[in-house]
Amino acid sequence: MPEMPEVQGLADFLATRLRGVSIARVNLAAIAALKTFDPPLEAIRGSVVRDVTRHGKFVDISLFSPDEDLHLIFHLAKAGWLRFADEISPAVIKPGKTPIALRVVFADGSGFDLTEAGTKKSLAVYVVRDAQVVPGIRTLGPDPLAADFTRESLASILSGRRTQIKGVLRDQSLIAGIGNAYSDEILHAARLSPYASAASLGDDDITTLYAAMQDTLRTAIEHASGKPPADLKDAKRAGFAVHARTGQPCPVCADTVRSVYFADRSLEYCPSCQTGGKILADRRLSLLLK
Repeated sequence: MPEMPEVQGLADFLATRLRGVSIARVNLAAIAALKTFDPPLEAIRGSVVRDVTRHGKFVDISLFSPDEDLHLIFHLAKAGWLRFADEISPAVIKPGKTPIALRVVFADGSGFDLTEAGTKKSLAVYVVRDAQVVPGIRTLGPDPLAADFTRESLASILSGRRTQIKGVLRDQSLIAGIGNAYSDEILHAARLSPYASAASLGDDDITTLYAAMQDTLRTAIEHASGKPPADLKDAKRAGFAVHARTGQPCPVCADTVRSVYFADRSLEYCPSCQTGGKILADRRLSLLLK
């Protein structure tokens, strides 16, 4: 799933490329992807891109026209992505025949497709007058890179919360933009177990976690900056220390990176760096050994 750094990279790229350019046409191929009906999708045709910004993992294309200002907002979910082209095909895409959910073509001939792989479709598109009416945006917690998100802000979120720290970092209503991959990376940098209770963290742990969060996310955004969408996934993977590196040596201590698998995701960690050498129980492996 694209997370804050990649979504910021997408927003920055689109803003640089599309500010001042008008939308020539839109083509919706996955009807279920469009979550709003008023204004209709066709209302954005002829609108001019004012800016492109990010809310958590949502991309917000703000548009203006003589009629009304609108926002084209999308969330790429687990298997979605954006493909941009300086010259996009004039062909009309047909529902059910393609991984393309939405095609947007601009007056200069450029455009992008929102695509989604797999059978479980979660990609979401919204056309709204106010970004805050989108349910996922309205309930977002603070952005961890906002100027007013301090070490004390993080401490307040963690205080009294008995859930595992991994889950807290991934909860969009508590902290916006961090998902499965970067929560693994942040916890590894902070040398914390993903299973540690948020409420159990001491002052030094919180200070270390805050610093790890800031450094991990800012570094990832720097790596994503200026890259076209086609290069963002590789840039993301290249920076990982533990996520998606099961069986490989930890770059800090050379211990073997381990995984714990769940129904629809996994977490990766280094035992020596994060759990005092303890191997966390993995139910999937336990079942295989029975």
